[in-house]
Amino acid sequence: MSTQRKQQSSDQDFFLKRHGTECTPQVDADLTDGVLEMMVIDMRPLNMVEGEGFQKMIKRFHSGYTLPSRTHFTKLMEQKYTKKINEVKAILKNVKGKLTLTTDAWTSKATEAYLGVTIHFINDEWELTSITLTTMPLKERHSAEKDSSWIEDVLNKFEINIKQVQVIVHDNAANVVAALRVIEERHGVLSLRCTGHTAQLVVNQTLKDNHISRALGAARSLVEPFRKSELASTKLKVKQKQMGSPDHCLIQDVSVKWNSSFYMISRLLEQRWPITATLSDPEVPQRGKHFLDLKADQWSLFEELEQVLKPFECATVYLSRESYVTVSAVPLLVKGFRKATQTAFENASIKCFQVTAAREITSRWEAETTFKDDGPNVCILAAALDPRFRKLKFLTADECLKVQYKLHAKVLEEKRREKKTNAQQGTAMQVERPDADRRPVSLIDILFGLDSDVLSNNEEDNNDCNDAELFGNELVSYFGESPIYKEENPLKWWKEHQARFPNLAMMTRSYLSVPATSTPTELLFSASGNIVNKKRTSL
Repeated sequence: MSTQRKQQSSDQDFFLKRHGTECTPQVDADLTDGVLEMMVIDMRPLNMVEGEGFQKMIKRFHSGYTLPSRTHFTKLMEQKYTKKINEVKAILKNVKGKLTLTTDAWTSKATEAYLGVTIHFINDEWELTSITLTTMPLKERHSAEKDSSWIEDVLNKFEINIKQVQVIVHDNAANVVAALRVIEERHGVLSLRCTGHTAQLVVNQTLKDNHISRALGAARSLVEPFRKSELASTKLKVKQKQMGSPDHCLIQDVSVKWNSSFYMISRLLEQRWPITATLSDPEVPQRGKHFLDLKADQWSLFEELEQVLKPFECATVYLSRESYVTVSAVPLLVKGFRKATQTAFENASIKCFQVTAAREITSRWEAETTFKDDGPNVCILAAALDPRFRKLKFLTADECLKVQYKLHAKVLEEKRREKKTNAQQGTAMQVERPDADRRPVSLIDILFGLDSDVLSNNEEDNNDCNDAELFGNELVSYFGESPIYKEENPLKWWKEHQARFPNLAMMTRSYLSVPATSTPTELLFSASGNIVNKKRTSL
């Protein structure tokens, strides 16, 4: 009892040194804000302030502080939420370049459906920035029309002009694809399928080979007793220590995540001999034990399967991070996947895997890796604007020139749109001639420059031609430079060189902010598991 009182006194003394002995209004507000911030950061329920243990803890920190009611904290939470929304609105109004959305739907353990939407952009310091806009409950059945209207509602809530959104990244679910097709038809917003989810579909298709499927089933049966039996698990640790193997537990795969099968295979290969020794231990129950160990040909199959899956696993991990540019790497990663399917292997099932993988890669990633004159070309244009990949080695020389022409046309189009907007706002009283009267800028113009005297004597046309010529020179200079190292940060490079390439820099802000996967939104639901679980479904 004496020790407990000393501890309470010590805790309170520490706190009072900072806040003083009296609970002044300022101290009271500071403590209340601290409790509120803790609940926001840790995603704790508001009713925790009614808990006896929590109240005793707060009393120990400051005996003079009275913890407000749950109702009071509810009001404070609503005020904080409104304030944060206004801050986000202000941030988004000042973003340079286009915005990108990632979206994903999810169902909780309480069978409640939610839609998560995250917005991405490059800030003034050339840093990738992501903001969660919503994790909203879906009260009605999914449909293309309803899903699209939900996304539009989120944008309206944050006063985001949908014309400012360039791309929406999403998974391959049919209802989501249909909804974003509706948005594209209405507003011209492009959609990009999540590269990670597409890789999942590619690998899942290849793992359907009968021999591979049976081997994976045998692996699951082998892992299961080691995860359920305390004796088997303990014996495995003993064998690991005796053989100098890493003290690692076996991994059970999950059907919806192909990379969990990869991790299961890798761990089994790492622990092959300790596992075999454990199964041979007479103290381990004998019943059915001889059926558990894998056959020699299955171990050989897994050795080759691990090698062929490794590129997919590396790419998935790389693309799932938010801290650096990923969309520009997609074409080269897909090229790497194709190359991986050409490695020679002896096992017939692995050869079948490679044939199926090559076919799936070609069909599922055609839009992301093939340049089309009338296509969105999001990944290819992003690669062109990434100084690491600007040489576009995955394209032919003719296609590289077409990409430059596409960028040239997009910048001029943006400049005309900007002039038109300025004119409508009264900042420029120019009457714009119809686009049909303008001579289109050709590939030859980009290479040799423009002669504005020949093109037109009209002042506006001369301005357009001057813009085209200046940007043509900027384009040639940019693509003429050597690429930077793959390990370097392309956004840091652009921050240092934006003054040299101002038009390309603005275009870069719009393209390199696009994440290659919808992982940022999916991570919301990992956090949501803390909120909407069996204990707290009322939230």
